[in-house]
Amino acid sequence: MSPIIQWYPGHIAKAERALKEQLKQVDVIFEVRDARIPLASCHPQIRQWASGKHRLLVLNGMDRISDRDRQQWLTWFETQGETVFFTNAQRGEGIRRLQQAAVRAGAAMNQRRQQRGMQMRAVRAVVLGFPNVGKSALINRLLQQRVVESAARPGVTRQLRWVRLSPTLELLDAPGVLPMNFKNQEAAVKLAICDDIGQAAYDPCRVAPILVELLHQLGHADRLSDRYGLAVTDTGETYLHDLATNRYHGDLERAARQLLQDYRRGYLGAIALEHPPWQDNI
Repeated sequence: MSPIIQWYPGHIAKAERALKEQLKQVDVIFEVRDARIPLASCHPQIRQWASGKHRLLVLNGMDRISDRDRQQWLTWFETQGETVFFTNAQRGEGIRRLQQAAVRAGAAMNQRRQQRGMQMRAVRAVVLGFPNVGKSALINRLLQQRVVESAARPGVTRQLRWVRLSPTLELLDAPGVLPMNFKNQEAAVKLAICDDIGQAAYDPCRVAPILVELLHQLGHADRLSDRYGLAVTDTGETYLHDLATNRYHGDLERAARQLLQDYRRGYLGAIALEHPPWQDNI
């Protein structure tokens, strides 16, 4: 069977080379992940890129998961020695705390520069993450005005550019970066469900049934029956076919796209697709 998510790395190599060159100038990395899938949306090269730099871990889309899920992830990341910043970049929630952390990181950087006899300068930061996790919206909130294009679809930011947020902070607005190689199909499918990779990479008729099965496994099958008046009684594929027959005149692709869209827009509720792997890490 062919992979569910087809990876297209052709255009990625050039963007990655440009990013690596700019990273030489960066002091602080804002690593932005999707709060619904904090593990699947972790770029596999981020640790390497962040080596020797101050990294701030941002889980964006805090409104898309429950308070309980948020608290569980906070606790789990603490056990991993990580401080997490939950944000809703669209509404500006959690931004002030993130700004304060960036200022502290900058002050520490400039203190080290002074100790070495170097002049103080503006802190250079970069916002990194998969496409459509909210990087540009986050930059706009940090600046408190719209300076970079932002939209609810992957691939809006096309090129690297520096944006001055204040006399003491400069941000590099980078496109969403996909890994050159990404063999973890389970994580890739979750990225597709959450719209964090381009639609050309997958067939919604193969991805939507997996969403149904995930919701069932996580105990949220009732959200589907409440929304569509159709209970989950068999596989996700069977559910999609029944949904298409009952509501969309047998149009399977339309049913799949609607189901994915309803999840992404929160019409099925605030649901995380991942829970902390407690048993493996504590």
